[in-house]
Amino acid sequence: MQHGNAHGHGHRQHRIVVIGAGYAGAIAAGRLARRLRREDVAITLVNAEPDFVERVRMHQVAVGQELRPRPFSEMFAGTGVRLRLARVTAVDADGRTVSITEAEPDKSSGPGAANGFGSSDGSSASDGLGGSGASSNSGVEELPYDTLVYALGSTWNTHDVPGAADHAHDIAGRPGALRLRARLAALGAGQPVVVVGGGLTGLEAATEITEARPDLEVTLAARGALGDWLSPKGARHLRKVMAGLGITVHENTTVTGVGADRITTTAGEMPAAVTIWTTGFAAHPIAQATTLKTDATGRIEVDGTMRSLSHPDVYAIGDAALAQGPGDKPLRMSCASGVPMAWQAADSIAARLTGTKSPTAPLRYFNQCISLGRKEGLIQYVTADDRARTAALTGRLAAFYKELVCRGAAWGVANPTLAIPTRRRPTVVRPTPTPPPTPAEATTA
Repeated sequence: MQHGNAHGHGHRQHRIVVIGAGYAGAIAAGRLARRLRREDVAITLVNAEPDFVERVRMHQVAVGQELRPRPFSEMFAGTGVRLRLARVTAVDADGRTVSITEAEPDKSSGPGAANGFGSSDGSSASDGLGGSGASSNSGVEELPYDTLVYALGSTWNTHDVPGAADHAHDIAGRPGALRLRARLAALGAGQPVVVVGGGLTGLEAATEITEARPDLEVTLAARGALGDWLSPKGARHLRKVMAGLGITVHENTTVTGVGADRITTTAGEMPAAVTIWTTGFAAHPIAQATTLKTDATGRIEVDGTMRSLSHPDVYAIGDAALAQGPGDKPLRMSCASGVPMAWQAADSIAARLTGTKSPTAPLRYFNQCISLGRKEGLIQYVTADDRARTAALTGRLAAFYKELVCRGAAWGVANPTLAIPTRRRPTVVRPTPTPPPTPAEATTA
């Protein structure tokens, strides 16, 4: 394993490894490449898929819309970022290595492919968390790092509801969206489709499917009141759109089980040829299997620079990180949180390595953008800590605004400094020596 290259400076390159290339990971890698000199740092981005996945559009993929491919090879051409197409199987935060296995070709459109851990960031834990040692027969490779950016994101959260993992569909990543697309395409007219979860993902899925397939009977099961976090204007508009599309809404309904052709709720059974599960996200499980400090949900605890509270050479961003926002409320898992976290982490790492002052910007919210099909939308303006203001933008203008936000997010991945020219600075911090193997490791090596 090559541990870095010697250069005219007479020092080894600082190895930065970014794991997961969703919005947060891809932006962080690209921004670091534009902040630091190529002869000083080796930036490796590990991801299981060769293309950037626009996670905020997975409901569009599910109904058969084709998205423009965004290959990383083009996105990172000429930047110095090295892409490794591989799955992360473990992280050794004390030994500063990442265990990876080469990514297999995507077989995700078939039924039963993967177990739901095709996360937004393309990394998968479907092959388990084993493989902490580099053994050639298992195909596991150890990737050493000096600085790790952990951006493995999240996957769907079944909340251990019986039958959900076996029978429900998810749109937390591309594999799930493609499986759902095949299933919806096979449904005949009048078949019942149930979307479980009344949050942003559930609302977008229910309205998109109904608009694309008005011949299906779409039902939304929400645990609380429909849009109960929105302003009165936002909630009224949401109800109007759902009624106009003919979506049946069951409010204050908890789903207790999922079968092959029905769901069970606190109010009884409901037929469901297809069940779509959108009740929130769960952090990728690898962090909890490490010595990194995590909260009960498995998110890595970080400071205001996105640096791990337990391991100063690890930064965590996106859905994988537990960052505090205004009012000491944890930031929610969303693209709106992940993008500024990525900027913050990249700028903090660059400042640390170049000996300059680390900038910190308070992370805050401005709005929640919800697409309700292609022609309708809802932009709910919020306070810095994500509570609804009275103002909301609705209708076609809101749909257009949401589309611009989605395009802007993808553009921001390819333009991580937002097209502002940057100067690559030389590093002053030397990489710390790789820790020597423990006696146990030395004997097994």
